[in-house]
Amino acid sequence: MKRRRGTLSVEDARLWASVARSAVPLKGKRHPVMPPEDAPQVKPGPTSPTGRKGSGASAPSLPVPLQQPAQQPRLSQHPIERPTRRKISNGRLPIEARIDLHEMTQGVAHDALVAFLRQAQVMGLRHVLVITGRGGSGGHFGSRGVLRRVVPLWFGGPEFRPLVSGFDSAERHHGGDGALYVRVRRFG
Repeated sequence: MKRRRGTLSVEDARLWASVARSAVPLKGKRHPVMPPEDAPQVKPGPTSPTGRKGSGASAPSLPVPLQQPAQQPRLSQHPIERPTRRKISNGRLPIEARIDLHEMTQGVAHDALVAFLRQAQVMGLRHVLVITGRGGSGGHFGSRGVLRRVVPLWFGGPEFRPLVSGFDSAERHHGGDGALYVRVRRFG
């Protein structure tokens, strides 16, 4: 299939912008701006049956120009460094607080985790343990380990990014796959 440039419809441009916003941009690059709902539709030009140049195909339409977003600081998250993680697991660096999200619904767990991390940040705590649970074999309606899957996704969201500077799975004696070491971002 021949690749055509500049033929995204507004709907495709909006879809691409929403997907691209879920990734961290390369250094010096920005996220694409979401085209407005009322932007004119761009339709690809007709192609010849053979798909070759010079065979009567019209020139491709111009792409919809994307506006550059205002530069805003992007807080990034990194996994906890290996030496720091080792110190936490060996007990040489204390886990200053912990929260257990077992048996909580997603909504309750989300609110409890936000409140816990905000309080930890205000108190100046640096490393905390978040226990999500691994999910048991008796999960309801096939929803085993929901918190285990969604908590790391929450950390990448706008509500948690100012609170969490990094996280990594815990060692077995701290909960293993059902717990996370979390580095709290410094206040201010």
